[in-house]
Amino acid sequence: MMEYKGYLGKVEFDDEVGIFHGEVINTRDVITFQGTTVEEIREAFKDSVEDYLDFCAKLGHSPEKPFTGRLMLRISPDLHRKAYISARQAGKSLNAWITEGIGALTNPAEH
Repeated sequence: MMEYKGYLGKVEFDDEVGIFHGEVINTRDVITFQGTTVEEIREAFKDSVEDYLDFCAKLGHSPEKPFTGRLMLRISPDLHRKAYISARQAGKSLNAWITEGIGALTNPAEH
């Protein structure tokens, strides 16, 4: 995983054509890059982020920022009530209870 200006790049190697290709994974916008060496892929990643930021500026649009940590979640009122009660029974805020639950699903070895 690579990081530049808060953007995270994931890289894979395509052995068939002999190139690294990557994409920025923490935005909904599509930002891709490629190279044939580790140094090329690092530079291409930075260049792609810069190109994206420049492109947005030229269009007068705000670039999509990497995820902020805020999540809007829509659930049924009944499920909301049950989650709130479960969180209170665990002695936690609803936010802490949900965060812990998601963490357990995404990193089971840590919980």
